[in-house]
Amino acid sequence: MPLRVLSARRPWEGRRVVLGVTGGIAAYKSVQLARDLTRLGCEVDVVMTGAAQEFVRPLSFQAVTGRTVLTDLFSAEGAALHIRLGQEADVVCVAPATADLMARAAHGRADDLLTTTLLATAAPVVLCPAMNERMFLHSQTQANLRHLETVLGYGIAGPASGPLAHGESEGAGRMLEPHEIVQYVGRELGREARFDGKRVLVTSGPTREPLDPVRFLGNRSSGRMGSALAAAAWRRGCQVSVVTGPSTLPCPTGVHVGRVETAREMLDAVASEIPKADIVVMAAAVADYRPEPPRPDKIKRSQEGDELHVRLTANPDIAAETRSLRRPDAVIVGFALETESLIERAAAKLESKGFDLLVANSAVEPDSGFEVETNRVVLLGREGGREDLPLLSKDEVAEIVLDRVGGLLQSRDAAATPAGEPA
Repeated sequence: MPLRVLSARRPWEGRRVVLGVTGGIAAYKSVQLARDLTRLGCEVDVVMTGAAQEFVRPLSFQAVTGRTVLTDLFSAEGAALHIRLGQEADVVCVAPATADLMARAAHGRADDLLTTTLLATAAPVVLCPAMNERMFLHSQTQANLRHLETVLGYGIAGPASGPLAHGESEGAGRMLEPHEIVQYVGRELGREARFDGKRVLVTSGPTREPLDPVRFLGNRSSGRMGSALAAAAWRRGCQVSVVTGPSTLPCPTGVHVGRVETAREMLDAVASEIPKADIVVMAAAVADYRPEPPRPDKIKRSQEGDELHVRLTANPDIAAETRSLRRPDAVIVGFALETESLIERAAAKLESKGFDLLVANSAVEPDSGFEVETNRVVLLGREGGREDLPLLSKDEVAEIVLDRVGGLLQSRDAAATPAGEPA
């Protein structure tokens, strides 16, 4: 995961997270998790078990959260501390969640501050398993997991497969990385009823059109905007599929990613997914033309001389060619990147492609468009509305776009509800 600057933003900002830390070697990762959640704007109350303190000292968590670490069920904080923690929490996350913690939680034990808090809270709970592979695959651990997930309704984040503790080789049981757990916490904080279970299709990134086996025609799209939109939709409770061209970005947490190279490959992938989608966001920067035909061997200057003539042919228009495959009630969002006459060309694209909402931005404005973390966009609606946004991070732009999509979903649901029935 590339390093990036975290700052307070939705859905974490101003929310209360109880972070339970239990006695596993993965506890060292939880210091970074507490730091990231704090930087995103959460108030993080860390609850450590006695065993956790054998791996990481409470002072480490206090240093990154600025809050007192809680360790004792009976302390100066009061005998009802677990009640206050449970009531005030917006989400409870246990990372790492050891086999012992999951066994005690599954059976309703209340023998320390963390398990009593789990019993006292009505907030969503996210458990992040971390243990030896044999312990994780043991039938009793699996039975506990099923009970926690299906009976108690806890969210289970992980585990991943990979290197375990020294001498344990590799396998299932590795705790997810902090940036992944942050997203699972964000999903519990960001869920919205109007998005719950909606199927979302996002196109993202550039396409590459081969000139020969070595070279290609493409563009400078990084895929950041599409990735931000996909992550934001997943956090709101959607089932998200991304069709992306070549990008160096990591896959968004929780999202199904299909990778393609060319515009024609993207067309095929979109055509197979779009009939199932409630929301379609076409954020990819698709090449308008491709070399035809691509050379079978590497082009050599010694053979071509000082001039190279390449014949280009038009690529398929993905939005136009898949229009008939869209669900009639789907919300369709398009993007327009222009170097001139931005609003006029964006409005024409909104109409010609049958979009419900179009996100327009300039390719020549500083800190906007390709290869940057920020964007300045104008939102155009089918009914003629226009909204000029200031320079924002692409994550913030994604949240605002999805707010507008949510409004369109509500309007369509209301229109489809017979008079006298609740929407």
